[in-house]
Amino acid sequence: MTAKEIMLGLPARLKTEEAAGQSGTFHFQLEGETGGDFTVSVADGACTVTEGLSGEADCVISAAANDFEDAEEGRVNKQMAVMMGKIKISNLGAMLKFMGLFSDLEAA
Repeated sequence: MTAKEIMLGLPARLKTEEAAGQSGTFHFQLEGETGGDFTVSVADGACTVTEGLSGEADCVISAAANDFEDAEEGRVNKQMAVMMGKIKISNLGAMLKFMGLFSDLEAA
């Protein structure tokens, strides 16, 4: 899957019970042919993904699209990708909360 396909598929992976009462805006800046800029909004048990960056983000995630794809598809450990600087996260606390709201790609 491409980074763009992964991003556009996030709403289907949302764990609606966990997301109830949660809100947040996340900007993903994924560089490369298969990526792009995306705004992910979670509010009251719903998730929307739009192309482009809009609104003020609680967290900004930036990576090369292929590094993001490797992490999402389980080819590399997500935590190691962050520690090695392949994926940069502006607000780790917000990102950890965000990650808990979605099922892993393999489980989707």
